[in-house]
Amino acid sequence: FGVGFYSSYLVADRVEVVSRKAGSDEAHRWVSDAKESFTVEPAERAEHGTDVILHVAEEHREYLDPVRLRDLIARYSDYLSWPVELKTKKKQGDDFVDAFEKINQSSALWQRPRGEIDDDRAHELYHHLTSDFAKPLAWRHFRIEGTQLFSGMLFLPSHAPFTLWQPEAKHGVRLYVKRVFIMDDAAELLPPWLRFVRGVVDSEDLPLNVSRELLQDSRVVATIRKQLVKQSLDMFEDLAKERPDDYLTFWTAFGGVLKEALHSEPGRAKDLAPLLRFHSSASDGLTSLAEAKERMKEGQPALYYVLGESLAQARQSPHIEALRKKGYEVLFLVDPVDPFAIGALTEFDGTPLESASEAKLGEGDDAVDEEREAALSDLRARFRQKLQDDVSEVRVSTRLVDSPVCLVIPPGGLQPHIERLLRATQKDMPKQKRILEINPAHPVIENLRALLASATAVERVDEWIQLLYDQAQIAEGSPLEDPAAFNQRITALLKDASERLVAPASDA
Repeated sequence: FGVGFYSSYLVADRVEVVSRKAGSDEAHRWVSDAKESFTVEPAERAEHGTDVILHVAEEHREYLDPVRLRDLIARYSDYLSWPVELKTKKKQGDDFVDAFEKINQSSALWQRPRGEIDDDRAHELYHHLTSDFAKPLAWRHFRIEGTQLFSGMLFLPSHAPFTLWQPEAKHGVRLYVKRVFIMDDAAELLPPWLRFVRGVVDSEDLPLNVSRELLQDSRVVATIRKQLVKQSLDMFEDLAKERPDDYLTFWTAFGGVLKEALHSEPGRAKDLAPLLRFHSSASDGLTSLAEAKERMKEGQPALYYVLGESLAQARQSPHIEALRKKGYEVLFLVDPVDPFAIGALTEFDGTPLESASEAKLGEGDDAVDEEREAALSDLRARFRQKLQDDVSEVRVSTRLVDSPVCLVIPPGGLQPHIERLLRATQKDMPKQKRILEINPAHPVIENLRALLASATAVERVDEWIQLLYDQAQIAEGSPLEDPAAFNQRITALLKDASERLVAPASDA
């Protein structure tokens, strides 16, 4: 008489047990209402075995409804090793006679050897578990024997559910214990970054009365979770190798979720790196880090990437101009999670990963001509004076080719995307000052230097310095603090330029 037996009193106000031992002619009846006492008396039973008879309370008569019973059996006991039969009426001639109908399947697909499971059967189970009638992209069967014994199947959906980015949405695999259904969404068995994986796990070691609280503290669950993560990553890796087109379908749907692991579990970066896919300056489609490494130019010291809020913005980033001129490939990281995730990925297969927008990039490359740098000393000082509240340093750039200026992150600084998110929640957070780099070969910089040196229109130099700083902010995707002032400066610049074009025509 365990917890399972005493749960009968949840619906019954009296329970009888009639039992006859094998090899014995005697049977006994045990009766109790679970209040103070029970009775045991001789009984009659034609064969050995046991009957458990529930006298269902009036308020729980719904559990005598055959439709309700079928639903409960299918949900909780469908895969029991023993048949579950329901007494029904069967027509025999002109009469109806009592008959027993087998309700459960009695055989769990995941308990069978892998060689006996084909795609059709696996897909049928996936449909049964998820009610998703699209075929899964991949599935994986496993049986783990050791200190714990458990088996199951995992499935990779072909499309993302609309609840994928809703933190409160339920996720997880279906949990069974000894083929008895326990819960639908055992989220404790998978980390949040695998919340799109579907499947079933059947444990031989967890108790039947397992609760969510027990799942959180159980060593058995920790072992299962570790194995499910491994099985999931192996499933992704096999898909990438065997069916790369289907893998890109998976990545498009779930890549952003998978990259969450780089932030929440940075220790997994080495395992996850081969699975990552990025847009690239060398390809119209998505590429892997391994493919990017194969394309590295001779003498290229690192794999480079640039963060952006859109692919178009990343492709036009001023930070990659020198890299593009050298023929170096640049990876474009444009997912919202990328600024948080990429920090865990410092190298791939022994090759460093470096941001094109970090201050260290370019140091030691193409040293700036000392004479040109000296010629810009006054202009740099003017930039520092005008932008002292906004930038920490103004220096001559080795990374710019086509743009006049750009902003770079100081060592240890925050990516602009992360800084904006933090400042949105922490209003008193001080603004991070970045480094402003100026392109000594750009005509605008040359003209500003000449104007400052000749003391011509000096008052306009400050205005144009501010305009260049605004442009640098726009190029990196940062919002302007005063868009109205920016518009006024642009309007004034257009007015000056248009007047110069109109004046010669008027003179003629």
